[in-house]
Amino acid sequence: MTELSLHELRRLQKDLAGRVFAPADAAFDLLADTGTTLQRQAEALEAAGRALEETARLVRIQAELFERTVGTLRQPAELARAAAGLERHSRD
Repeated sequence: MTELSLHELRRLQKDLAGRVFAPADAAFDLLADTGTTLQRQAEALEAAGRALEETARLVRIQAELFERTVGTLRQPAELARAAAGLERHSRD
């Protein structure tokens, strides 16, 4: 049996320690990457939420404009109906 030099012994210890801790390092790297991925997903969801809010706001504005347009277009018919002494039919 040959004796190991102090330098060789330290090199073997370092190699062994590296192999022992490699799985833990890999697991922590994976967890760190997962955290980064979750952050990106959160940012994407926030952007999508803002886009949906903006879309809802625009649709609400369109609905209001449409309702006002219908009211404006209906006025001449209402005036003519009133002049003729007719009542408006309800939409029940």
